[in-house]
Amino acid sequence: MLKNLLYILFFVSFGLIGQTKVSGYVFDESNEPVPFSNIIFKGSTEGTISDENGKFYLESENSYKELEVSFVGFETKLIPLGKSNFDLRIVLMEGRDQLKEVTIYSGRIKRKNNPAINILKKIWAQKRKNGLNMYDRYEFDRYEKIEFDLNNIDDKLMDRKIFEGMEMVFDQIDTSKITGKVYLPIFINESVYKTYGKNIYPRKKNSIMEANKNSGYSDNQALISFLKQLYVDFDIYDNYLLFFDKKFSSPLSKLGPDVYNYVLTDSSFIDNKWCYNILFYPRRKNELTFKGDFWVSDTTYAIKEIQMYATKNANVNWVKDIYIEQEFEVLNDSAFLLTRDYIMTDFSLNQKDKSKGVYGKRTTLYDNHIFNVKRSDDVYKEQIQDNEAMYNQSDDFWAKNRQEKLSKNEIGIYQMLDTLQNVKRFQQINTFGEILASGYWNFTHGWDFGPVFSTVGYNDIEGLRLKAGARTYFSQNDKWRVKGYLAYGFMDTKFKYGIEGKYLFKGKDRWILSFGTRKDIEQLGVSLTTSNEVLERSFATTSIFTRGDNSKLSNIDLTNVKVSFEPIKNVDLRIGTTYKTLESADPEKFNVDYFDENGDIQSSIEQVDVSFAVQYTPNRNSYGFGVERSISNRGRYPTFFFSYTKGIKGVFNSDFDYHKLQFYYEQPMQLGLFGRLRSTFEIGKTWNPVPLQLLNIVPGNQTFFTSKTLFDLLDYYEFITDEYVSLHLEHNFNGKIFAKIPLIRDLQWREIIGIRGVIGGISQANRDINASDIVYVAPENIYWEYHFGIGNIFKLFRVDFEYRGSYRDAPNATNFAVKVGFGFYF
Repeated sequence: MLKNLLYILFFVSFGLIGQTKVSGYVFDESNEPVPFSNIIFKGSTEGTISDENGKFYLESENSYKELEVSFVGFETKLIPLGKSNFDLRIVLMEGRDQLKEVTIYSGRIKRKNNPAINILKKIWAQKRKNGLNMYDRYEFDRYEKIEFDLNNIDDKLMDRKIFEGMEMVFDQIDTSKITGKVYLPIFINESVYKTYGKNIYPRKKNSIMEANKNSGYSDNQALISFLKQLYVDFDIYDNYLLFFDKKFSSPLSKLGPDVYNYVLTDSSFIDNKWCYNILFYPRRKNELTFKGDFWVSDTTYAIKEIQMYATKNANVNWVKDIYIEQEFEVLNDSAFLLTRDYIMTDFSLNQKDKSKGVYGKRTTLYDNHIFNVKRSDDVYKEQIQDNEAMYNQSDDFWAKNRQEKLSKNEIGIYQMLDTLQNVKRFQQINTFGEILASGYWNFTHGWDFGPVFSTVGYNDIEGLRLKAGARTYFSQNDKWRVKGYLAYGFMDTKFKYGIEGKYLFKGKDRWILSFGTRKDIEQLGVSLTTSNEVLERSFATTSIFTRGDNSKLSNIDLTNVKVSFEPIKNVDLRIGTTYKTLESADPEKFNVDYFDENGDIQSSIEQVDVSFAVQYTPNRNSYGFGVERSISNRGRYPTFFFSYTKGIKGVFNSDFDYHKLQFYYEQPMQLGLFGRLRSTFEIGKTWNPVPLQLLNIVPGNQTFFTSKTLFDLLDYYEFITDEYVSLHLEHNFNGKIFAKIPLIRDLQWREIIGIRGVIGGISQANRDINASDIVYVAPENIYWEYHFGIGNIFKLFRVDFEYRGSYRDAPNATNFAVKVGFGFYF
């Protein structure tokens, strides 16, 4: 027993001796912080960069005796390391820079005769000759690990009541090698992929997920989808790198010298390759930039290693720090291939160093590269994945396919969360989080109550409205799902209901059969492009947050049967038929009468139609294989939608025969450092005369909230068309302009501008059958409105100032309004 104890003490002591941790601040002789100074363990390539306040933390598994600190314009300083190396105060003395070719002025470095810039130009010239771009075809294995950790753990946090009964979680506490903060792992997700790609025309790339595993949250669809959205793949050689829907300037960009300073600081052998070390840091504040350094080969000018930190004053919400490191492997003395990609983000409510937060970490490893092996073209095509086995792989599979072993604490996450599933306090916290994320409350196995946020409503017809809804939910990959609700209005004293069922009857090509029926009150005309989704109900139906009259509501009784399938990934085809009746919810306040073919006045519509629709969403990433899937990159891909609807007269007493064509196109675009542009284009036409409720109503917005799809200054039914063209443009500068204004930039507000327009017509035949109290007016001359907004107020709100550009003299026209918006955005 004593012998075993001595072995344990030996290995523990060895582990402590072979580890070096150091932290502190770097100042100049005037006691001013020296930001972006270079700190490395002497005799190694292990180092870091001080932040904007001169603060740094560096950790190594090896033992070192000296720390080397340097910055352009100062003498290099060696710091002896002892037993305690925390909170060091390091003062650099001004001196002649050893890199004589570089001229220093006002903290910036001139580009002319800068050896670092000369090396950068060679990197640009060679970048297409490096890595996977050198080969016609390639394939490799990819292992991805996403982890969430609570950070800044201290005794005060551990003593809080919220952790009562869950004290065992603190057995997994560890210290970050990047920041030196104490953290507690709480979630881990692992994936294994096989990737096939080709660089010859047409260029294609297909990643096939072979396995996926979660710790304790395998059924929390909202959480998993959120995690997948956080991180996207990027190429360090690109001009811009996308993180959290923001484009950061890459330090390897051809535009880099406009936003970064570069300093050649060192040279050394790495894996028998002579490499240069270049330090980079931003030239200006409040821009989406990084600080860090990279090692580059002196022959191929390919990156060997790079580490970088996002600057503290980057305008990204809920994010305190972003750290990135990449490692590349030399293949055949020429090709440098990415082998390790690591990203760590510190999510927090504020920027205070000691504030509690959450680390989001993604580690991606690449291995087993194979080149120029000819495969069938089908291998390179993106395919729908419905392999249920990938979520249930054995422990032996994971042991074989993990490219790096889990740490002791990571293994403990699986064990800890399995235990916590039976702890009441944890169940309560988990339930609350699921309600916030998904809007549903799991009140018993297989059944969710919700959406909880639409339980209470109000409008001028129903008065106070109470609604109770539910859905089946056994797992995120259910092959069938049923949703329904029951509602009651206290003013009209009527019950309303809706129910819908979906069944995935063929996983390949995702064949889904849907059936549903709904009887309810609805605000029609809040979308130009219409759909027959059974349980959709517009927010405009409630008048709690509306201006003016909200009595133009309709009774709708709808039944729909639909089949959808996905023959090609992200191409959805839908064929369905609908029977519906439409009438005014209160004829005294809202008359929708029309003349039938005999000249008699009718107040209701019975209609049968069949429809065919195609939706194409290129680059959309879906998660799961059940009847309903989550989207992991929502809002980052374009959407094309085309539909044809044929109204059939005579079937089940259907009243009208008509044809309707509609096209919808939405495109989000990142415009480099200038922000994000979102555009929406719609065009449509209806043939043959139909009454008001079947026409194309230009969507107004009488709520106090701005909307990207509505015309904010129009009232409901202000414009009626049977043919239309519409365009919406909105640009968010992400603080690009405000960042240059003193004091204002500290608020991190974001500038928004937008314009909307529509042009359309209404035929005389449709005017002739109108007997309603709505006078048909079409925007035969372009109707347009524009707005200026300030976003990111308290990180949550936006305020828009809306102006009408035309039809300003129309009766009761709203020519100006102030509207608000709310949302969680990075």
